[in-house]
Amino acid sequence: MSIRILRLLAVAVFLMIVLFSIIPIEASAVSTSAAAAVLMDADSGRILYAHNENAQMLIASTTKIMTALVAIENGCLSDVITVTKEATLAEGTSMYLKEGEQLTLETLLYGLLLSSGNDAALAVAEGVSGSVGEFVALMNEKAAELEMTGTSFANPNGLDADGHYSTALDMARLACAAMENVTLMRIASTRSVTVGGRTMNNHNRLLSTVEGCVGLKTGYTRAAGRTLVSCTERNGQRLVAVTLRDGNDWEDHAELFSYGFSAFPEMTSLSGGETVVLLPVIDGAVSSVAIVAAEALSWPIQDGEELSVKWELPKVLAAPIQQNAVVGQAILLLNGTEVQRTALLCGSSVSAAGLEPGKTQGLLNRLKRQSVY
Repeated sequence: MSIRILRLLAVAVFLMIVLFSIIPIEASAVSTSAAAAVLMDADSGRILYAHNENAQMLIASTTKIMTALVAIENGCLSDVITVTKEATLAEGTSMYLKEGEQLTLETLLYGLLLSSGNDAALAVAEGVSGSVGEFVALMNEKAAELEMTGTSFANPNGLDADGHYSTALDMARLACAAMENVTLMRIASTRSVTVGGRTMNNHNRLLSTVEGCVGLKTGYTRAAGRTLVSCTERNGQRLVAVTLRDGNDWEDHAELFSYGFSAFPEMTSLSGGETVVLLPVIDGAVSSVAIVAAEALSWPIQDGEELSVKWELPKVLAAPIQQNAVVGQAILLLNGTEVQRTALLCGSSVSAAGLEPGKTQGLLNRLKRQSVY
């Protein structure tokens, strides 16, 4: 090979090195082995990662999240339920119920969420609604309420059936709703319990292996594969992960949470109850009143994103004013686009000082030039 050719090759190699050092090579920040997956911030609803999130798929025993939510909302934990023969004949995982046995709804919910009892699911449905069919109707009503538009339930236990499916995105929405139910999360986060004459251990390995994991539900059938919905909380931020048909789900969920908490830290722009401004008051016993935020404004952001708050408030208020009266809105903007808002309230009541009738309105007309503070 001639010296000239060697020099040309050397130049080409050098140019390639320079080129690749300048142009970034894009790569996915996180991935899973799942056929469908979602990582969602539970408080804002922001999707932090998604793959085939709208694909309608079998969901196996993660169905029982909805079963538990509907049962808690429509039943009483202390209600005593008599186990029917039909419930004891359920296929698959079981808490080993016996016909005629009487257990409280709370005990059955432990068997539902910890032991993943298919028999418990049938007993819960029959005990709460009188029949499995009526209970499933409630499940579908709740799905519609949560805007789970890609979901249809056919049974309360998740066994494969026609008309029984959901999506990773819908299951994330369900998990966010479940996290707001204190009773459900108390049961789902329990690692082991002895109740109703049984000792039950939670199938969710993440409770002991992932920092801050508080639930939620495992699932498996041969047709559905491994399904998993989990929730984790760290430093006040709550994330939900869903994987459907994932043979590596334990590791994938740990990876998703690690990514979510590091790449999308939650930023609070306004705290609930925080005073945002003192507004002047006309004809009041005091000259001004504190205006407070009804709820916090917070949002998970990644590098390069910016949050700002826009205020919609009058310039002045007229007495009398009732405490907690809504007087405006605080709007959270992500890179200039609205993502969240909360009401602004009067922090205290202000009584009138006794100006002549009509004088208050005249002052307001002169002072209120615009509605944005």
